[in-house]
Amino acid sequence: MSTPRPDRAVNVTDGALLKPLIILSLPIVLTNLLQVGYNLADTFWVGRIGQPAVSALSFSWAIVFLVISLSLGFSIAGTVLVAQNKGAGNTDRVGHVAGQTITLVVAVSILFSIVGYLLTPTLLQLVGAVPGTTEYGMALDYTQTMFLGIPFVFSFFVFQSLLQGWGDTRTPLYLMGLGVGLNVIADPFFILGFQDNVLFAWLGLEPLEAALFDLTGFTGFGVQGAAIATILTRGIGAAIGIWLLLSGRVGIELARADFLPERETITKLVRIGAPASLEVSTKALSVTILTALVAITSVEAVAAYGIGTRVTSMVVLPALGLARGVETVVGQNLGANQRDRAVAGVRAAIGLIVAAFAVFSVIAYLFAGPIIDIFVTGTGSAAVVAVGTEYLQIVGVTYVFLGVFYVIQGGFRGSGRTRLALVFAFLGYIVLRSLLAAVFAVPLGLGATGIWYGEAASNVLMAAVVVGYFLRGTWTGRVVDDEDAGASTAASADGGTASDSNPDKKRTERP
Repeated sequence: MSTPRPDRAVNVTDGALLKPLIILSLPIVLTNLLQVGYNLADTFWVGRIGQPAVSALSFSWAIVFLVISLSLGFSIAGTVLVAQNKGAGNTDRVGHVAGQTITLVVAVSILFSIVGYLLTPTLLQLVGAVPGTTEYGMALDYTQTMFLGIPFVFSFFVFQSLLQGWGDTRTPLYLMGLGVGLNVIADPFFILGFQDNVLFAWLGLEPLEAALFDLTGFTGFGVQGAAIATILTRGIGAAIGIWLLLSGRVGIELARADFLPERETITKLVRIGAPASLEVSTKALSVTILTALVAITSVEAVAAYGIGTRVTSMVVLPALGLARGVETVVGQNLGANQRDRAVAGVRAAIGLIVAAFAVFSVIAYLFAGPIIDIFVTGTGSAAVVAVGTEYLQIVGVTYVFLGVFYVIQGGFRGSGRTRLALVFAFLGYIVLRSLLAAVFAVPLGLGATGIWYGEAASNVLMAAVVVGYFLRGTWTGRVVDDEDAGASTAASADGGTASDSNPDKKRTERP
């Protein structure tokens, strides 16, 4: 007799929507914060080596994060197909989709790993690293090591996305917490070794450190050690995650045959995932374009913009988490042919994000100076604080619109309309933001202030455009075919009656 398996999936296709949406999204927000913790831990321990090491890390992250963002699109495709198949009551297809997604992402990660490793010297020069310098050598070691471990990083992300589509966001949170904890412990050993390791000093274990150094002579791998620690801890998380999937302990049932590539499913994953990958990249490209524009104005403005974007990236974490939760809510309900409920889920998320970000906007406006001052050190800090304060007071008041944009985009992705989400992201981030910033800054002669107004205006216009399309309701189709949903029966076009032929899930009838 088999032991009952714990299924932490949140039910989003029945009953009230607001509470399950929060329960689903909050762990994603916390997972994102833990991801920041990963980066902070690396920065902290690498900082013990010196400023060149920190600069090397910055060069490397510009490349590694771009590659990781490209992988997220294929993981999103897995989220969408798992969510819609589960909503359709087609649980046997869920395992198939999960297996196919893992196969595709691992294959893509191996390709990225090989190409990225070989192109690292060229890529580093493109982001400004100068060959022959200390920073370049450190960045080369770190980046190439990270590329070798990309399959482990990608595997963890795909596990996270598949569980999210199923409705379980707590298990990935627990694994991310484990990974961050292990990373914090592993970083100082791989980076500093057993010589001048501040961790031993903090714990009062200098004699043990001396003994270990005499025994091993290990002085750490420097910046490369941070990459080794990251890959090792991510690999542990990925291994546990894949084991959980294979064991069926998280609700998804996988068989060996599910990993054998099937052309139709792989094609669907690529069709959904490729645009999602490009969409994720548009934000990074937008920051690059605006940084080039800001550089025309002053050095202080560049520093202020860098700080401002860092603050904004922290503020929008709740919106990003809520948008991923919306993907699941929309995906499962469209899979169940409950279109009205899918739309209601997006509306509920919009209400949540407007309430939260209205508070964030007020805080950003009233406390812009002190917030910027936290990140500013060195000469010329007064000028940077002044320009950064202006940025937050202009852009910060539009956080509400940016949050609405993120949430509705999550709804489009959940329906499988990733090309539509890509179009709106490109229009907003690349066309509107870059064009308005350039016009306000140069022809109108407003300089850096004009760029801030251009970014703020684009946030408002982006939200207006996606809200207009959202209200049309033409995005509420699904990508699960009738053949895919063989076990489920069709519901009414207005989202009324759902099948209860699936023994694992009964739904109440809606008028």
